Amino acid sequence: MRVLSIVGARPQFVKLGPVSQAMTRAGESFGCPIDESILHTGQHYDEQMSEVFFRELAIHPPDINLEAGSGSHGAQTARMLEGIEQELIKLEPDAVVIYGDTNSTLAGALAAAKLHIPAAHVEAGLRSFDRKMPEEVNRLVADHTSDLLLAPTAVAMKNLADENLTGRALLVGDVMLDATMLYGRAAQGSNELAEKLRLGSEGLAVATIHRPANTEPGVLARLLVTLNQVAASLIPVVFPVHPRTRAVIDEHFSDWRPGPRLHMTEPVSYTEMLRLLGTATVVLTDSGGLQKEAFFSGVRCITLRKETEWTETVTLGGNVVVGNEPARIEAAVAEALGAETFRGSDEHREGLEGYGGGKAADRIVEALVNEFWVQGD
Repeated sequence: MRVLSIVGARPQFVKLGPVSQAMTRAGESFGCPIDESILHTGQHYDEQMSEVFFRELAIHPPDINLEAGSGSHGAQTARMLEGIEQELIKLEPDAVVIYGDTNSTLAGALAAAKLHIPAAHVEAGLRSFDRKMPEEVNRLVADHTSDLLLAPTAVAMKNLADENLTGRALLVGDVMLDATMLYGRAAQGSNELAEKLRLGSEGLAVATIHRPANTEPGVLARLLVTLNQVAASLIPVVFPVHPRTRAVIDEHFSDWRPGPRLHMTEPVSYTEMLRLLGTATVVLTDSGGLQKEAFFSGVRCITLRKETEWTETVTLGGNVVVGNEPARIEAAVAEALGAETFRGSDEHREGLEGYGGGKAADRIVEALVNEFWVQGD
């Protein structure tokens, strides 16, 4: 069976890793050898946001790189759509696999639908119920055009049922947990970045900011002040800076400097982030992926948004959604630092089982074989 996997951004590379490995095992596991090709749209093209993940996660280099680059949502998606369509016509795969909720996901879903090529959406059914988020629109289009909806959680399955999509949906678990378990072993050992920054034994916080709502200059200015305050008065903060965030800082706040306990770094690789999470006490982020990585690692998370798709992390007590107001953020950090350890708690263990227990990748590949493989092809 010929499969084209379409990815373009950091979280998708992480999800691809376990699934690609499971595809390699498909002949032995399911009696169906899978010939996988990987198409990288080039949505993330910075070396620290792209190539390093393929090396680190032992994914074979992309067979196709469209080098779409950045730009407005319409321009970027259009370049991807045109390139993906051309490759689908040449490759004629039996199925397309798309991941998550980026413009790469949207372009892959549309191209496959227009050419009547079956598509499977990994991480289907997520909803923030905020259509001002580009990701929400991408999710809706991907789910309503794909042929197989691979949901990570029971909540995602309910969302799909509410949209009359149950007939195409299957609960498989969250492949990000597979990745955390698979690559977490490789991340064990000394935290070189923490050692380089000379962080002591008092613990650390990890912060990331990248969403458009938080990188608007007025909002970002408040968040930078807040991170400085948290670092100065509560706990040292390691702040890997996303390229989008760095560009806004360079343009609007070129004279701004962080305090001595706010450590701004270049983007970190996946295993570097897992190492940071291994010693972190709390995470502050607007990233959907890092919310889950924190939860899986047993680290309390403070989400710098008004909503989250990962409501299970909130229900089980590992995550709190506070928005981007400084007072609420500082109060949430103080509360997290005073709370009992989340790692290894009953709620943490319950959550890991609810996210599939690390078996999502094999379930995904089994579903692809059952749905799209025609024996004798």
